[in-house]
Amino acid sequence: MKKLYTGGTFDILHYGHTNFLRQCSLIAGEVIVSLNTDEFIAEYKGQPPILNYKEREKSLLSCKYVDKVIENIGGTDSKPSILQVNPDIIAIGDDWAGGRYYKQMDFTQDWLDDNSIVLVYLAYTKGISTSDIKNRIQNAK
Repeated sequence: MKKLYTGGTFDILHYGHTNFLRQCSLIAGEVIVSLNTDEFIAEYKGQPPILNYKEREKSLLSCKYVDKVIENIGGTDSKPSILQVNPDIIAIGDDWAGGRYYKQMDFTQDWLDDNSIVLVYLAYTKGISTSDIKNRIQNAK
């Protein structure tokens, strides 16, 4: 059974997220999400998430496409969380294509190869994002 790792913030879980996670479940027997901590999000994005870690974790665990949620223990260095999972596959949205993801995650193709991990890009769901939802809420006031 193939094990798949993906990570992110997953604030205000929406159909773009679930579509991505559905795609993950189609290519692996087990989908494990490394969830960013509230502290990391505040530092990285300059503001805390709308939903706290436990709320986001519960939302993900209620999604039928997610088997397990772990805490992103490495912050900007995702290698510790990845090695904790020991996946066969890492999946990300194709909006990260072009090498940005390697820098973001602080790994190289050689590191992936040394750990027998395949990186796959899945189609990004256009027309929906957490940022868009936040903007809609602010504009509705």
